[in-house]
Amino acid sequence: MAVQDIAHVEMYTRDKVSTVDYFVSAMGFMQIADSVEVDRSSTLLRQGEVQLVITSGRGVWKFLDSHGDGIADIALTCDDVAATRDAALAAGAESADSPYGTPVVSGFGDVSHSLLPPIEMPAVALPPGRRWEAAPRSSRSTGRIRSLDHIAVCLEGGSLPKYADFYRDAFGFSRYSSEYVAVGAQAMDSIVVRSDSERVIFTLVAPDPAKEPGQLDAFLKRNAGAGVQHLAFLVKDIIPAVREFRDQGVEFLSTPDTYYDMLADRLTGLRAEIAGLRDAQVLADSDEWGHLLQLFTRSPYERNTLFFELIQRQGSRGFGSANIRALYEAVERDRLTAQ
Repeated sequence: MAVQDIAHVEMYTRDKVSTVDYFVSAMGFMQIADSVEVDRSSTLLRQGEVQLVITSGRGVWKFLDSHGDGIADIALTCDDVAATRDAALAAGAESADSPYGTPVVSGFGDVSHSLLPPIEMPAVALPPGRRWEAAPRSSRSTGRIRSLDHIAVCLEGGSLPKYADFYRDAFGFSRYSSEYVAVGAQAMDSIVVRSDSERVIFTLVAPDPAKEPGQLDAFLKRNAGAGVQHLAFLVKDIIPAVREFRDQGVEFLSTPDTYYDMLADRLTGLRAEIAGLRDAQVLADSDEWGHLLQLFTRSPYERNTLFFELIQRQGSRGFGSANIRALYEAVERDRLTAQ
């Protein structure tokens, strides 16, 4: 058994029209198809290799009442669906009901995993089990987003090893890296797990329960438990992508000028790019393979839980130790400002 890819990510929302409009008008996704079922309706969006299913209706009210707008299902393609399902159940997952006839197992919190057979081109396959009808091609993708770089999952404090072991035993993931970040009296722990195909990467994060409560504790409270904190979209050129998305209504977190004052000494290979990074408020880091450029959006949703990230890899394979701290601090500044 082995997980190969993410076929699609499904988001539940109370207002499908405005949610679809955000992804299409502000982030350049294309509306591909619509599906109307007895108790829910869905819209399939696509950009690059990313497929998002946006769903609303009375069939998803229970999730929305508990968590608000957020990711409810991460559909995984597997080389052997039956064996993967059996391994997941043996690892502690529960079998879930699917209105679409596909095997589903629990993941973390109320987020599930639909299990699908191998798909040659997942980015162009319609999610099975629904009555899809082609949407009018009134929009055109900007093509800024290439793929889903990783999914960040916020878990309860002290539970990271358990979930890292679960994804190893259930889906054959391996631990790729780990990081502990202390910021003042707060701290967070993280473990990155990924499939052998390297096309499915989860960044598992959790607050340190021995430290003072911070942004991750606030997320867990607003989300009523564990859930997807953000989706990280891989882009080819982050600076023009940020400028374009910002002009189209996406709100990004701000970065203090002092960050860029120190960047030239820390990353000498990027000195020529620092003015552009400062202007776009993009963060930069490096590892032994190359540079990493990142920026978070603000959450566009009422509960201020799910948000998004743009990431550009200039050879980098990791997640940037300095950027992890800088991103944590940016989210914390935004959280305190909003209080």
